[in-house]
Amino acid sequence: MAVYAAYHRDPRNRATHFVGVPLIMLALLVPLSLLRVDVGGFELTAAVLLSSAVLVYYFLLDFVLAVAMLAVLGALIWLAELIAAGGAARAWIWFGALFVGGWILQLVGHVFEGRKPALVDNFFQIFVAPIFLCAEIFFALGYRRSRHIVDDNRLGK
Repeated sequence: MAVYAAYHRDPRNRATHFVGVPLIMLALLVPLSLLRVDVGGFELTAAVLLSSAVLVYYFLLDFVLAVAMLAVLGALIWLAELIAAGGAARAWIWFGALFVGGWILQLVGHVFEGRKPALVDNFFQIFVAPIFLCAEIFFALGYRRSRHIVDDNRLGK
């Protein structure tokens, strides 16, 4: 997450990410909610499978933050399911609007930052963004301060 933090020092950039990242996450979960398989009488979606895989990674990084991300992903999957329940055409329209809108916000943020997005240098950073934002919320609330990366540029030094 330290690498990701280095690409997100400007507060305006971070603000656009607090909206853009969840929009992109929701966008991706919408079409994945259309892909379903029956597993022992239980309908499992590709959205749940992808989210579960990402959560395993988050639990390896930090248990407390992963629990918070479990709640966030649960809410996003629920919203994605609601959107997908309206049919494939509606789901794809929502996907397009959310995905494009989320990326526009991200790119505007990086104009403020004056630096390209972290995923340009390392695509894996795309999976770090959500848990990084979760950590930022924890730090702002005074939790997990021992894990906070002190960045002299954020402090105006």
